[in-house]
Amino acid sequence: MTEQGADSSAHSLKEWLCLLEARHPSEIDLGLERIAKVARVLNLAEPAKQTITVAGTNGKGSAIAIMESILLNQGRRVGAYTSPHLLNYNERVRIDGLPVDDLLLCQAFAEVEVARGDISLSYFEFGTLAALFIFAKAGLDVALLEVGLGGRLDAVNIIDADVAIITNIALDHESWLGDSREQIALEKAGIARANKPLVCADSDMPATLLPQLKTLGARPYVLGSADFCFRNEGANITLTCSDNSGGHHTYRDLPLPHVPLPSALCAVQALLLLGETVIEQSLQQVFSITRLTGRLQSLRLHDKSIILDVAHNPAAAQLLARNLERRKSGKIHALFSVMADKNIAGIVLPLCHLVEHWHIAALTTTSRAAKPADIVNIVQSCEPKGVDCSIYQNVEAAMKEALKQMQPEDMLLGFGSFYTVADILLFLKKVTRTGGIADE
Repeated sequence: MTEQGADSSAHSLKEWLCLLEARHPSEIDLGLERIAKVARVLNLAEPAKQTITVAGTNGKGSAIAIMESILLNQGRRVGAYTSPHLLNYNERVRIDGLPVDDLLLCQAFAEVEVARGDISLSYFEFGTLAALFIFAKAGLDVALLEVGLGGRLDAVNIIDADVAIITNIALDHESWLGDSREQIALEKAGIARANKPLVCADSDMPATLLPQLKTLGARPYVLGSADFCFRNEGANITLTCSDNSGGHHTYRDLPLPHVPLPSALCAVQALLLLGETVIEQSLQQVFSITRLTGRLQSLRLHDKSIILDVAHNPAAAQLLARNLERRKSGKIHALFSVMADKNIAGIVLPLCHLVEHWHIAALTTTSRAAKPADIVNIVQSCEPKGVDCSIYQNVEAAMKEALKQMQPEDMLLGFGSFYTVADILLFLKKVTRTGGIADE
C-alpha cells in the first residue's frame, strides 16, 4: 500500500530514515520482484560502466575497501555501497571514497518514493535503490556493491554484475539462509552470472558451491587453486592471480593487510578479472594503509589500548581470537553486546580463554539486543573458571568502568554488534573533545 500523501513532508535525511524504519512491517523481506519493478521504472540496470557484487558471511566490507583504494589510486571514478553503517547513514554510499551528503540522499529517496507507486519496499530495498540511483547519475567507472543478506534474494542481486565475489561461507542468519554451510552456499551462489567470473575466498568450500556455480554457468576462481594462490614469505606474501585471457600476475613482497587476508586477495583477483591493471607498487601501498573502522581497529586512549571489532558470528569471533592471541600482553577486558537472535555461545566461546573480565552492556538504541543477564549466563556457561562478568545500563557506563579497571599493559576489546561498536565510538568521540585518543 502507498503512503505517498503522508510522505510528501519528509525532507531531511533523519525524517526519511525514520519514515523508512516505520513504514515496512519487516526489517528483512527477501525477494526481488518488488524492488526489480521499481528499478525498471528508474532505469537502474547499469549503475556504472562496470559493477562488482560482494557476498559472504564476513569480510565483504574489507574486500570493497581494498578494491576502492586500488581503483582510486588508478584514477578511476568509483562508487561503493556497503551496510550497515556505524555512526551515519551516509557511510553506506560513497563516491570516490567519500560519503555522499544528506541532500543527495534525500533527492534519491524522493525519486524512489515517486517511482515505487503503491509498491511496499523494506528499509534496505529503499536504500539500495537510492544508492543505485545516485551511482547511475554520477558517471562512475566502477560500482562496488555489498550484498546485505545471503545473495540470491538480496536487493543488490537485481544488478547483473561483471564480476562477483564470495568472501567466505559460515553460519549466520540461519533462520533466513539455512542451518548448514551447504544450504547457505546455495543462497550466496545466487549472485553468480552465466559466463561471468566469480571469485571465492573460501578454500574450504561447502560441497554444494561448485556444482551450483556450474549449474549457473559462472566461471569460478577459488583461492588456493593454481591460478589464484598465495604463499607466506616471512612477514610478507607473494600472490598469484589470473586475468580473463588466462595470463598470470605475480605480486611479491606484499605486506599483510590490516583487513582479513582472503578478502584482500579476492579484491585483487576480482579487479584483474574486471580488466583493471593492478600495479605491484600500488598494491603494496594499499595493503599497508587500508583500514576499516570497527574491523580490528586499534586505538589508544591516554595509556589504554583499545581494539574494536564488529564480530557478531562464530566465524568472525574465531578470526578475532586468532588476531588477539598475537597481540596479548596483559589482561583483556571485553565490552560485549549482541543481538538476541545471534549464536551468542558460538561468538563467546573462541574468546573465553583470552578474556579475563566481561563487561556486558545494554544496548539502548535497538529492541533486538540480547538482555545483558542472558549474555552473562551464556558467558559463564562457556567459561569453566567462573570468569568475572559485570552488567551495565549502557555502553558508556561500561566503557568508563572498564577503563578505570585497566592497567597500562591491559587491552580493552569492544566487540559484537554494530550497535555496540557504534556506541563505543560515540563515547570515544566525546572523549576526543578533551583530547587523548589516537590511532595505534
